[in-house]
Order: sequence, then structure tokens, then C-alpha cells
Amino acid sequence: MADDQVTVIGPDTHIKGEMSFDSSCRVLGRFEGTISAKGQLHIADGASCKAQVEVGTVTVDGSVEGNINAKDRVQLNAKAKIVGDVRAAKLVVAEGASFTGHVQVGPEAGKAPARPKVEIETTGAAGAKPQAAAK
Repeated sequence: MADDQVTVIGPDTHIKGEMSFDSSCRVLGRFEGTISAKGQLHIADGASCKAQVEVGTVTVDGSVEGNINAKDRVQLNAKAKIVGDVRAAKLVVAEGASFTGHVQVGPEAGKAPARPKVEIETTGAAGAKPQAAAK
């Protein structure tokens, strides 16, 4: 990996939009939007992503809010916090990691298209039930 380029989003950086890369990226700050990559993504401790993620491999030490689709592997280290669905060929979850969502793991899981995003709408009336709407 010494010859690979690594893009670094610094700890004091906040980016909104679409990001794509072929090699690898390390997020130390905040990212909101869509991440599409063939290579490796690392969400560092203290970093946060509010994003739909489609990558080869992702390692999470920080937090991700959004669905993750990895062709190869998702690794959630001890401080990782995920809220969203995960699809990957391989999944590694360390003790202490937090994960809220659905998961599909196996050789075919990383190849399948991501499920549509679901938003929950609530009303202000007491006793009202939330309604799910697919986007």
C-alpha cells in the first residue's frame, strides 16, 4: 500500500457533497453526502459521516449514519457507532462497537444493490403512530 495515494479529510474539515476515489481515504473530520469508491475508506476515531457509502472496504472507528455497502469488508472497531444498514462480503465487529440497523453478510451481499432509504415521518398528535415511507 506504500504506492497508493491516501486522501485525508482533516479533523477541522466539514464537507457536504459527493466523494469518489479509487485508492483510499481517511476521514478525520465530518462528511455529509455520498461516498462511492473502489478502494478503502477509514472513518477515524472522533470523525463522523452522515452518508450513503459504497466502497470496497471500510474500517470504522468513528460514527456513520447511513447505509454501507462494501464489496469486500466492513470492520467496526471498538469505538465505532453505526446507524444504518450494512451489506458486505465480510463483517468484523469488535467488542464495544455499536450497530443499529439491518445486516447482510456473504459473498453475494456486497454485490447486491442497496435497499431504498427509509424515512420515518411522525406527527405531533399524542399517540400517533410513525409511518415509514420508502424513497
